[in-house]
Amino acid sequence: MKSRIHRATVTGADLSYVGSIPLDPEPTALADVLEHEQVHVLDIDNAARFETCAIPGVGGPGQVVLIGAAARLVQPGDKVIVITYAQYEDAELAGFAPRVVRVDAANRPVALGTETLDRERHGLAS
Repeated sequence: MKSRIHRATVTGADLSYVGSIPLDPEPTALADVLEHEQVHVLDIDNAARFETCAIPGVGGPGQVVLIGAAARLVQPGDKVIVITYAQYEDAELAGFAPRVVRVDAANRPVALGTETLDRERHGLAS
């Protein structure tokens, strides 16, 4: 995982466009999501999972809209996680941590942090 926008609220869904996910530029920049980058979208409310590409939102702050075929998989008000992935060389992973941007109900960034797995708490070997 390269980055994640966590628990964004879907503000719209429109079948009449070529597929993608327009996102508010502020959390997108904080999460290092690039224009036209492939993203995985996980709908927390209905368990739908799909891939599309990120584009800058144009509808104003806080917009998270699914357009094209993916619009059938979400409803406005659904909470989604938008994830990007990347390939790295082993040497690049020293000190690497994914960018995680947590947003509030209006899709405003409220926390920027990295995600670490508490291996002991989850019963995993070190």
